[in-house]
Amino acid sequence: MILHENDISHLIIGKSIEVHSALGPGLLESAYQECLYYELVNEGLKVEKEKPMPIVYKNVKLDHGYRIDLLVEDKVVVELKTVEWLTDIHEAQILTYLKLGNYKLGLLINFKTDLIKNGLKRFVNGL
Repeated sequence: MILHENDISHLIIGKSIEVHSALGPGLLESAYQECLYYELVNEGLKVEKEKPMPIVYKNVKLDHGYRIDLLVEDKVVVELKTVEWLTDIHEAQILTYLKLGNYKLGLLINFKTDLIKNGLKRFVNGL
């Protein structure tokens, strides 16, 4: 079954809420990443963790050290944070991944909030 980006994002958000409810705020990003990865894989989704994101410049792939936290179904970029506030640099990071990978949808999720909805931002790449 082929899922649309919006359907995938709803699943990711639901599982993020589930992970956050179980663990609460205040852990390191890697703990949330592992648990969210586990939940999404158990839903039958294809998930890549710490996916390298090279820069292609003049037809040459250059490794710049970029890594996507989670790439779901080769369609949705998920960037996880555990920070007091999301800033412009966090938004630039996910926008960079969307542009370089030619992905349409990205979710920036901050787990250091009382409610996930207060730490969630959705980004759409106009391609």
